[in-house]
Amino acid sequence: MLFDTHVHLNDAAFNEDLEEVIKRAKENDVSKMAVVGFNRPTIERALELAEQYDFIYLILGWHPTDAIDFTDADLDYLRELTKHPKMVALGEMGLDYHWDTSPKEVQFEVFRKQIRLAREVKLPIVIHNREATEDIIQILKEEKAEEVGGIMHCFGETVEVMEACLAMNFYISFGGTVTFKNATLPKIAAEAIPIHRILIETDAPYLAPHPNRGKRNEPAYVKLVAEKIAELKEMKYEEIARATMDNAEKLFRIN
Repeated sequence: MLFDTHVHLNDAAFNEDLEEVIKRAKENDVSKMAVVGFNRPTIERALELAEQYDFIYLILGWHPTDAIDFTDADLDYLRELTKHPKMVALGEMGLDYHWDTSPKEVQFEVFRKQIRLAREVKLPIVIHNREATEDIIQILKEEKAEEVGGIMHCFGETVEVMEACLAMNFYISFGGTVTFKNATLPKIAAEAIPIHRILIETDAPYLAPHPNRGKRNEPAYVKLVAEKIAELKEMKYEEIARATMDNAEKLFRIN
């Protein structure tokens, strides 16, 4: 069975057909999902979903594009949420230099505060990286993120970057981009990564894998990611499914 470790079922894109989306996921071997909330509205919706479905877990934090709005009250809010029994990681957090919505200095501060909170409450972290690899690696090192480890979400960097992340106790998560015909880096990284450090995700409703690229993504499509990684690593699909499930349950401390 499969664990979609990063999905936004709390997105409005699923308001009209959530039950059908969940049904298709189960029909495609998906037995567990981690829903990500990254600001107040998406966190609140994620909490509702976790209460409604026993197979949904929570990753809650503050997205770098929303860093400009982050307050001390929000930090206290996140600290309280870490007590929730289904919260398995803090995030997604990090840096995003693509969208010009929050100044870099503000992103740095909010990123550092969340890493410190994670170390305080002993939860792994989930990293969003868009065009900011060097600064993210530096901040992770400076803030001793290796103490909690976590996930490099939707990985698409070089093997050298991957090795630096692995050395800091991070798992590497691959999504739909690993199936894109012109996406060389994630394929090379997927081939090289040790099997005990790999995770899979959809990031739905974004980044639908081939042959659904350009359409709404959904958790059922994580099977396409697993199948592609099995092809790249010359392994059986069942082996990838088992390994990625075991890795996720170990990281998230799910029995």
